[in-house]
Amino acid sequence: MTNTRVFDGHSLSAPTTVVVQPDGRIGDVSADAVVVGAAVVNAEGTVLLPGLIDCHMHLKGRESLETLATYGVTTGLDMATWPASQFQSLRGLRGVADFRTAGMAATSQGSTHSRIPTYPDVALVDSPDKAERFVEVQVADGVDYIKIIADLPGPTQDVLDALVAAAHARGLKVIAHAALYEAVRMSLAAGADMITHAPLDRALDDATAETMLAQGTVFIPTLTMMKGVAANLTAAGVPGVSYAHAHESTRAMHAAGVPVLAGTDAYIGSFTRASPPYGESMHDEDAYIGLLERAMPPYGESMHDELALLVDAGLSTAEALRAATSTAAHAFSLDDRGAITP
Repeated sequence: MTNTRVFDGHSLSAPTTVVVQPDGRIGDVSADAVVVGAAVVNAEGTVLLPGLIDCHMHLKGRESLETLATYGVTTGLDMATWPASQFQSLRGLRGVADFRTAGMAATSQGSTHSRIPTYPDVALVDSPDKAERFVEVQVADGVDYIKIIADLPGPTQDVLDALVAAAHARGLKVIAHAALYEAVRMSLAAGADMITHAPLDRALDDATAETMLAQGTVFIPTLTMMKGVAANLTAAGVPGVSYAHAHESTRAMHAAGVPVLAGTDAYIGSFTRASPPYGESMHDEDAYIGLLERAMPPYGESMHDELALLVDAGLSTAEALRAATSTAAHAFSLDDRGAITP
């Protein structure tokens, strides 16, 4: 490929030549590159990017991976799929996006997510002594990291502490679902490695940023999802909820130097404004489940929306692209992707 600009995962080059080997790997990136006998494509006006990484999505069969790839997302980081056979059957597929998975997410009895039909009993961790068993099952299933639903009502602080400790003892990172300010605070106190979602009830403050920096915590705000959820809650008349809190949280964490990653929470469907009566509280479980079913961002397409929202929250264009490439790959220890290098 000649005359193409390359975003290598860090910065954008001037027009250059990219040599692609027969196995699909990058052989050279140089204005002087010459390969005798190679087919030459004049790619003037194009930009070559690493495959994008969606740092928060949910698997839904082969079709979900096919759709991701169609939009340039070549890796999906699944944040809850069960039973294990659902993701095990998708391992090693060719011609579609690759993925990593959390398997099922830990929560507790009485939480919003525990009311989802078919939620596994082993994932309902109601006391610290059950944390070890949950992580053991996850490891046996072949997960790549551990996901905890930390929102309220949900696991108590001692349960969160035990889950993080059990995961870390096995060398697994912990991603905490926290869409409320207090859930973020509790997750950080437990030592979670990553926070996914941005709170809608209160913006994260400087003290939170200092804690995240000190602990090396990564932030996956899923702004596309939070914007849709906030819109539905507001339309339903739920007070005290605002997308502005998620936006400001992202701006503040980025400004403080906390790594921000691009994740969408993609599953199926698209945003709609049609909604049943939600109830009067953000903590109304039936209402919240109904809301989630109507706010799921579509695969692939929503990643491009997420990048735009990250820029709107203060990231530069290059920083937003890094959030879906090199920064994402580094955070999840994916050393073979996220960059274009010979």
